[in-house]
Order: sequence, then C-alpha cells, then structure tokens
Amino acid sequence: MKKFLLSFLIMFISALGAMAQESVSSSEIINDIAVQKQISDIGFKILNSNKIELRMIFVYNSKNDLVKLEPGLTKRQIVVYDKNLKFASDDAEIAAFLAREICKSSESYHGVFKGMLTSVQIKCAPKKYEIFFDKLAVDLMVNAGYNPIALIIYMNKAYPQKRYDKIARANLTSKRLANVYEYIYTKYPYFLKNNEYLENEAYQNFLLTSIENRKKLAEKIKSGSKKAVNYE
Repeated sequence: MKKFLLSFLIMFISALGAMAQESVSSSEIINDIAVQKQISDIGFKILNSNKIELRMIFVYNSKNDLVKLEPGLTKRQIVVYDKNLKFASDDAEIAAFLAREICKSSESYHGVFKGMLTSVQIKCAPKKYEIFFDKLAVDLMVNAGYNPIALIIYMNKAYPQKRYDKIARANLTSKRLANVYEYIYTKYPYFLKNNEYLENEAYQNFLLTSIENRKKLAEKIKSGSKKAVNYE
C-alpha cells in the first residue's frame, strides 16, 4: 500500500510539473507573438513611411542565439534579441534600434554579388559605417513619425564606452552620440527645442557626459565652420 501511495505521489508530482511546464511554454509563446507583432508593426512602418522598396522581414528571437554573420546582412532578415529589447522603454526606442538595422540591411542590397561583398564589409569594418547609419537612422525615424532623440537615449543605455577607438573596429559611443546630436541639432532642431525627453534620466546622463563634445559643437556653430568636429 505504501509503495502504491508513493508511486501515485511521484506520478502526481510529475503530472503537475508537466502542466506547469506546458503553462510556462504557452505564456512564452503568447509573449513571443505579441513582441513579434510589435517589432513587425514598427519595422514595416519605418519601411513604408520611407518608401524603402527593398524587401526585408523582422524576426524576434527570445533565445538570444548568436550567429557569426548577422542574418540582416545575409538574408535581409532583421533579428531582434531580448538583449536588444531590454534597453528599449517605448516604441520610439525600439524604432531607433530597428532603423539602424534597416540601414544596414538596405545597404546590403547594393554592390557586387548582389550586395554580399558589401554585407561582409559592414560586418568586418563596422567603424566605417556606424556614424553613417546613425545619421540615416535619424532620417528614417523622423519620416516614420518617431522622435529621433530616442536614438540618443537607446544608444546611451545600450552601447558601452570603450577606452580607445584608434585601433578598434568600432567608434567610441560618445563620438557616435555627439554626431547624432549634431545631426538632430542641424537638421531637426524642433525636437531639441521641444524636447519631450528632457527629464529622461538616460538623456540627462547624455547631457552630463557630453559637455565637452557639445562645447566643440557650439564653437563650430559660432565660427561658422563646415569642418567635421573631432569628437571624443
């Protein structure tokens, strides 16, 4: 009798575990579908608003599975991982991430071998393209109705600061942020004059850490120079 009760108890606990696992899986599926829809809606809005006639899709990967060559560059599918989304607080910040990825994927349509060589170049030498894509992402966001300052906020939260960029494959994040700020200041000043993110902590941190770079911009504006500022 005791053996029977013990066996029954083990079976009962196992059944509860299976039910709990099934429930968790169902919740994950529902969440994945919701996030996938949100990403696709924002992504297609950017594509359509900017009349980008290049086909690409958006794929949510909650497992954070890394690949050697970004799918967005090889298959024109933009993969969004949880590690990308965790830094985005609203649709505008998600749009900031997607707009940059759309820029990279769009560029992969151009060049020899149907863009394959360009794709490899972007992957192997991102420093050359980073600031160009940052600025282009601002244009895509504005055309789609998103506040481009969200790009500054997202980048300030998501991209760490390296020590040097002279021999690095990527630019200093502070340099990229300064260039985005200058681009918005020059081309879309309305968003800075009516800054809805002014009290945002990440934006306040950007203002605090970019004092010297913004002084350089002020000097450039005052002098009327057209030369690129050497931001650090």
